[in-house]
Amino acid sequence: MLFGKRIVVVLPAYNAELTLRQTYAEIPRAYIDDVLLVDDGSSDRTVEVARSLGIPTIVHEKNLGYGGNQKTCYQAALRQGADVVVMLHPDYQYTPKLLVAMASLIAVGQYDVVLGSRVLSEGALVGGMPKYKYVANRALTFFQNLLLGKKLSEYHTGYRAFSRRVLETLPLRENSDDFVFDNQMLAQIAYFGFSIGEVSCPAKYFEGASSINFRRSVTYGLGVLRTSLQYRLAKCGLIHPRLFSANGVRLEIEPSEPRPTSGSPACGGPIDGPTPR
Repeated sequence: MLFGKRIVVVLPAYNAELTLRQTYAEIPRAYIDDVLLVDDGSSDRTVEVARSLGIPTIVHEKNLGYGGNQKTCYQAALRQGADVVVMLHPDYQYTPKLLVAMASLIAVGQYDVVLGSRVLSEGALVGGMPKYKYVANRALTFFQNLLLGKKLSEYHTGYRAFSRRVLETLPLRENSDDFVFDNQMLAQIAYFGFSIGEVSCPAKYFEGASSINFRRSVTYGLGVLRTSLQYRLAKCGLIHPRLFSANGVRLEIEPSEPRPTSGSPACGGPIDGPTPR
């Protein structure tokens, strides 16, 4: 625990066989209560590697998408009793060494959400981010800060920490199952008035690290623009999308079936099989 708070790290995995072991080895387990992995229908040995490392694992029988993976991650972490949840990609693009720093800022009550920013330092370009992605990152961030009224250095990092209250409050079931989920979530966080902090984070871009192609990047960018416009129009009372509705569908936190007395996540055993959506 950190400052009396239960810390759970979630690993949304898809074909992470080559990098999972190295990522897991650098997680500071002395300060982390639980690590959970959700495999989103990988075609490689990700699940086998995770089980060999003793990581509690949820397996999607079919690919639900990056956003769908995260919904399962957060639902499972909340059911584990997490006070702070940190999402870490198991592709080793982001360093696990910042887990404690990010979780601590939430555990002490300084922020509700903490982002690992690749832009606060030279982390993005030095780490090998393609220049077209960097330029798009800066342009989209400028546009979003303008419409959301924030001053974040970037909205597109995949390294994020959340308080339990944030994950219980946001209508995450209204979000996309695709990559734009991340951006919709940040827009919701701003809309519902939660505080956001950032820490400088190096990032690595290499053959084994996950990265969406140009076509998917364009789709994501258009989704970001749409989400930002929805936010501003909703703030002005001109539209009422369920994405920003207090009555929107939230994660199912209570398990649908009684928990087993042994082999459950709370007892340190593996979680196998899909989680209901």
